[in-house]
Amino acid sequence: MNLEDILDEARRDFAAAATLPALEQAKARFVGKSGAITEQMKGLGKLEPEQRKEAGARINQVKDGVEALLKERREAIQAEELNKQLAAESLDVTLPGRSAGLGGAHPVSLTLKRIEQLFASIGFAVADGPEIETDFYNFTALNIPDNHPARAMHDTFYLADGTLLRTHTSPVQVRFMENQKPPIKIIAPGRVYRVDSDATHSPMFHQVEGLWIDQHISFAHLKGVVQDFLQRFFERDDLQVRFRPSFFPFTEPSAEMDMSWGDGWLEIGGCGMVHPNVLGHVGIDSEKWQGFAFGLGVERLAMLRYGVNDLRMFFENDMRFLKQFA
Repeated sequence: MNLEDILDEARRDFAAAATLPALEQAKARFVGKSGAITEQMKGLGKLEPEQRKEAGARINQVKDGVEALLKERREAIQAEELNKQLAAESLDVTLPGRSAGLGGAHPVSLTLKRIEQLFASIGFAVADGPEIETDFYNFTALNIPDNHPARAMHDTFYLADGTLLRTHTSPVQVRFMENQKPPIKIIAPGRVYRVDSDATHSPMFHQVEGLWIDQHISFAHLKGVVQDFLQRFFERDDLQVRFRPSFFPFTEPSAEMDMSWGDGWLEIGGCGMVHPNVLGHVGIDSEKWQGFAFGLGVERLAMLRYGVNDLRMFFENDMRFLKQFA
């Protein structure tokens, strides 16, 4: 390529380059290691001193011209890219502003709050207790014998000092009865722990247990309380409750509670009249006072109320799931 043609060629090649990488490739054809100007520089050594001086000055003049064209085109490409980016990211300032995102209560917390409100409306107080318990409060005081399967390591989280993570909130009832004289009317909501994990079970979950100790309390009172709560919790006046005979060491007689659901019945928890031995452990005269106790799974109630089919969704912290309850 003749020196006289280099500027015209550079101007055409640079103008044809639409992107910075393409411009760099065009640049290499003129000032790269094998570029046209570089080749001109290599030929200077063959010229006489006076000719070399004149030719060198001309080559530098052309090189400066090429670099000026290169700078001009580079700035033009950068300006075009910036304008495209600004157009793509443009904001319509006439649109209303976006409100700040607000958090919401967890569905289990919402369920617990609703449970406490409904039971409070019929006179039940809320009781609380420690989650790390002794064998006495978690088992012995509830009339659970030493050889009962619930005490097994595969069901209970035992700690090194012999204490354990409570497997139900019934110890709260025992501690409350130790310190309060009847009549007693409480619910005990809270976290409990068992060695279990699948789509419908978790090592940590929530229970709510109810206790009513008074004179002349019967199964009729128990059914009335449970049915009233479930009808209002699910907002269904036609919901029915039935009892099926069962066995729990801390109640006698004992029953499983079912509620009408869809075309059939759905097990919802356990219940029964408080066993005299349990009352005896806390110094309450079982000849004078009677009462009932029941237990419901909070996550189970939440799953049914909100149509959730996998318990693990409550604990995975998936914002797509949790935002539905905000």
